[in-house]
Amino acid sequence: MDIIIYISLAGIAIAIGYGIMLYNRLVDIKHAVSQAWANIDILLKQRHDELPKLVETCKQYMGFEQETLKQVIAARSQVATAREAGNVGALGSAENKLRVGLGNLFAVVEDYPELKASEKFQHLQARITGLENSIADRREYYNEAVRINNVRIEQFPDVIIANWFKFKPRDLLEFSDADKQDVNIGQLFG
Repeated sequence: MDIIIYISLAGIAIAIGYGIMLYNRLVDIKHAVSQAWANIDILLKQRHDELPKLVETCKQYMGFEQETLKQVIAARSQVATAREAGNVGALGSAENKLRVGLGNLFAVVEDYPELKASEKFQHLQARITGLENSIADRREYYNEAVRINNVRIEQFPDVIIANWFKFKPRDLLEFSDADKQDVNIGQLFG
């Protein structure tokens, strides 16, 4: 009789240990998603801080191209609002508008040789382009962390622990097919 009790207690201890291991792994994955989002957030803040400098530099040379500058400023505001709210879906749309606005701005700069030659503009353009590339890299890392999270909370036996402790799926940072299209520069000047 004693051996059955010991076997039962050992089985319960193993099940509890396994449950704790699953829970800890889900917590680790949840925090990896949060860290990946924080990395994107930092880059978005840095770009947010650089854009007014770029716009101000451009204003000095581009007196009549105010509409292009207004597009960049409006898109910057939409990105900031979505970022602060943590709204991943709205952020994807706002990011596209900002990308298009920056593409328009950099295309218009071609008509201003003094601005294009400006050391300050070149520095800001390189800085923003570098931030754009970093954001794209971090978006891939974030989406992979989200994928792992979403798969694990649906897999058995993790789903039991995930439901019990209310682990939630996270949204991917995606762009629609329309958002992924290259900007048609010819249409901008047509």
